[in-house]
Amino acid sequence: MTKKASKKPDNKTVADNNEAKNTKTATTKTQADKNTQDNDKQTETQSEDQKHIDTKELKTLKDQVEELEKKVSDAEEASKSWNDKYLRLSAEFDNYRKRTLKEKTELTKQANGELLKDILPVVDDFERGLANIDKAEDMNSFKKGIELIYNKFVEFLRQNSVKEIDAKEKDFDIDFHEALTKIPAPNDDLKGKVVDVIEKGYLLNDKVIRYAKVVVGE
Repeated sequence: MTKKASKKPDNKTVADNNEAKNTKTATTKTQADKNTQDNDKQTETQSEDQKHIDTKELKTLKDQVEELEKKVSDAEEASKSWNDKYLRLSAEFDNYRKRTLKEKTELTKQANGELLKDILPVVDDFERGLANIDKAEDMNSFKKGIELIYNKFVEFLRQNSVKEIDAKEKDFDIDFHEALTKIPAPNDDLKGKVVDVIEKGYLLNDKVIRYAKVVVGE
């Protein structure tokens, strides 16, 4: 069998192949360069966009900071205003309290003066009675005079809302009575009751100003 001789490519074919390869390579390189340029352009565009976004965010943050600073400033001004109002009201209240206290003190002094003025006639009666005690020939008349002075004084107390605490033979009540001692009750009805009054108690406008000092039966 005879072998077929391989056909050797001619020079023109080789040249065409090389040119095709070079063309393909150039095309590939051109495409790569274009892709690179596109990528660079895209990156540059993204960078510009990012820069634009960063600038916008920075402006937004700056606006927020300025707004917060304004709110803080307004709050400080409001706080200062309220503090000034508080100090002014506090001073006014302190002045009002001092003025009221002074007026109350003056009224109390004036009321005490009126009270003492009303009691002076009773003192006058006692002085007249004492001045004539040595000249008294009738003790009954002198006794009646003392009783009149006493009744006048009791009426003075009544007119000023002072009244005696009724204690004798009443149930012992710690709200009105002060027990000095206890003794056996004279009868069963007086057990736990006031047997004797050592010192009378008094009420002023229904409020105890002096407790009645009593002896309680048991």
